[in-house]
Amino acid sequence: MTTKPVTFLILGAGGDLTQRLLLPGLGSLLAVEPDREVQVIGADRAELDDTSFRALVRDRLKQGGADASTARTVSGKASYIKADLLDPVALEGLIGAATGELVIYFALPPAITMKVCAELEKLTLPPSTRLGLEKPFGSDEKSARAFNKQLQRVVPEEQIFRVDHFLGVSTVLNLIGLRFANRMLQPIWNAEHIERVEIIYDEDLALEGRAGYYDKAGALRDMLQSHLLQILAVFAMEPIADLEPQELADLKAQVLRATRIWEDDPATYARRARYTAGSINGREVPSYAKEEGVESARSTETLAQLTVEIKNNRWSGVPFVLRSGKALGVPRKQIIVYFRAVPHLPKGFHGDHAADAMVIDLKPARVSFQLSMNAEGDPLDLERKSLVAELAAARMTAYGEVLRCMLDDDQLLSVRSDAAELCWKIVAPAIRAFESGKVPLQQYKAGSDGPKGWLSADSMAVRQQEESAVSQAASGQRSKTSAARPAKKTHAKKATGKK
Repeated sequence: MTTKPVTFLILGAGGDLTQRLLLPGLGSLLAVEPDREVQVIGADRAELDDTSFRALVRDRLKQGGADASTARTVSGKASYIKADLLDPVALEGLIGAATGELVIYFALPPAITMKVCAELEKLTLPPSTRLGLEKPFGSDEKSARAFNKQLQRVVPEEQIFRVDHFLGVSTVLNLIGLRFANRMLQPIWNAEHIERVEIIYDEDLALEGRAGYYDKAGALRDMLQSHLLQILAVFAMEPIADLEPQELADLKAQVLRATRIWEDDPATYARRARYTAGSINGREVPSYAKEEGVESARSTETLAQLTVEIKNNRWSGVPFVLRSGKALGVPRKQIIVYFRAVPHLPKGFHGDHAADAMVIDLKPARVSFQLSMNAEGDPLDLERKSLVAELAAARMTAYGEVLRCMLDDDQLLSVRSDAAELCWKIVAPAIRAFESGKVPLQQYKAGSDGPKGWLSADSMAVRQQEESAVSQAASGQRSKTSAARPAKKTHAKKATGKK
């Protein structure tokens, strides 16, 4: 493919984000598209020189999948400039060092990013300059709005790329393709046929040295406010006519404007907890309160759950449960769709005939349907069986996909300004309820499933069924029913965790 030469200017290049995600992500992009012309310039206060920075770039590009020749070519043109990023003269020098189109990536804390943008506003930037920045986009709706206005004083909104790597193109396209390319699913993607939806991102990783950021954020701000609400918006949006960035952003914003906490009652429908000492896969994990850098008095949650509703015609009455946490025994990165039970089952059938479910795994990309079917032997006996299909694997890492869009000036995976503000508006009542103590801080042992009662019996059964089906599919066996039986369906309020 033919692409324009681009300078990728990383502000804060000496930090962990650059080494762990940005450069390996660029390497994964170059593994797929090795002919791209990219000049990498790193800038920071750290004591680095061109030689050491080029070695870092080369190693991280290869780590991301770039071949040795491509990594050598790109790193050979890379340069590092030690600079005070709040110095207007230094910033002007960095801009002047760029060739071709300019992409400025802020690998910086949001407060520093704001200050740097205030200085950039005073400079004359190349017309095609694009800004890339990481969440959080502000700390609440008001600060997000101020952040957006500051960014828009530097470049137009269509040149601002707010990065949410959860929107890596495989996730977006898998969801859209699953919904709109299948006649079977299109007509049932609504409240008439779907009883509830769970969006779960449980990690078996603990704090892993991120106390500096995480202890001030917590699971609600870190995951639910951003990543999970973005997935919700793609899942629940109205049919899209054209996979075009503006239309996708419009449809996502439409969903977010209609989303609020269930019954406007955060004290009941928001939950929080944090882990105590335990073990995960034989690895001992200390209590969160004793992790290095943690201020236990903050009462930071490491697991958060929020039930929301989308007040529109398609989704009225359907609870969406968003859940994410750290140090959990079983990692789960999936969307679970619970369909409503059939209105009538012919007399004579017996056995397991719970309502159908669909599981969309985000990592790895996979979809499975859990259906009631005739069992072997007695034709009137029903059992649960799973149909499992692997979805298209990502061509590159999520950061590789995000960087590809940024370098190509394609807004498809960017979070638009109104969406960034709306996400804060949705979770604001829960944040206030957490801070005021209206929602108690529960505890769970590291390596467990979280506090007792958070995961419904249905959710546990679906997990066991899918694990069994995937294991059998991997070993070439025909999938059979799981021993676990989903609990009887309950009224929506009870199913969402009403106390």
